[in-house]
Amino acid sequence: MTTTRPRWFPLVWAVPAAIVLLAAVVLLARWLRADTPVGDFIATYPGEVHLPEWAPVGFPAWLAWSHFLNAFLMIMLIRSGLLIRYAQRPGAFWTRKNRGILKTKGQPKKHSINHWLHFSLDWLWIANGVVFIVLLFVTGQWIRVVPTSLEFIPHAVSVGIQYVSLDWPTENGWINYNALQVIAYGVTIFIAGPLAVITGFRMSPIWRTSWTRLSTVYPVELARKIHFPVMLYFAAFIVVHVVLVFTTGALRNLNHMYATRDEVSWVGFGFFAGSLALMVAGWFLARPLFLRPVAQLSGSVTRN
Repeated sequence: MTTTRPRWFPLVWAVPAAIVLLAAVVLLARWLRADTPVGDFIATYPGEVHLPEWAPVGFPAWLAWSHFLNAFLMIMLIRSGLLIRYAQRPGAFWTRKNRGILKTKGQPKKHSINHWLHFSLDWLWIANGVVFIVLLFVTGQWIRVVPTSLEFIPHAVSVGIQYVSLDWPTENGWINYNALQVIAYGVTIFIAGPLAVITGFRMSPIWRTSWTRLSTVYPVELARKIHFPVMLYFAAFIVVHVVLVFTTGALRNLNHMYATRDEVSWVGFGFFAGSLALMVAGWFLARPLFLRPVAQLSGSVTRN
């Protein structure tokens, strides 16, 4: 008689192994910091590349709003993306209205309601991203998230060692991010974001079957192979970002991000708690029962 192991069984060994590995990495980093050459390296490159005098200080209100919208939409995109990838049988299907610039010959293709949610959120996420990037350059905030010289590399390595050793670098995000943060934000905004858009566009209903030559050059299989790892990158970035926010001065960091003020108070935490409630609600409301009325505004919704 054979027994079926539960799905969570690999965690029995995976979780302890991960804990042991992390502990070993931390001990190694602390040992390296005690070594004179590495200690001298960290002293020479403490982690911050100074900004030019014209660089803005603090965060404007538009950045806080854009940050919240981006976080909410990213969570919902990850949710709908996982539903598309792993749902065996969608609860409903959506067919768009065949009119306007999207009008095509014949009957429009039917999609799962999870695809409809993902594509709809994509437009909102792209719009928010475009506004965000434009305002970054208009207001000069771009200088805070774009590495402008090779000097960022040794500072970023230094910061990585300091983080892993659990001895945080001294920093003040209100004025300047450390080099590792700058590189991470730059990669997320200007590389991962466009990659998600380009690959998502190839997989979307907007891509015409008549574009045969372009489809040969840029096959949908390639887009899928890139799109999912990009989603995993965003998920990992969110987890690391949240962990560091709460372990490097939570109240002050949340005030920077949500209340646009440089102080230690519970105001930013209150905004964060409200945004977290909206994210949790959105996650659980992403079901056909609640999506159907909204999806019917742009097409027909059927059970099969």
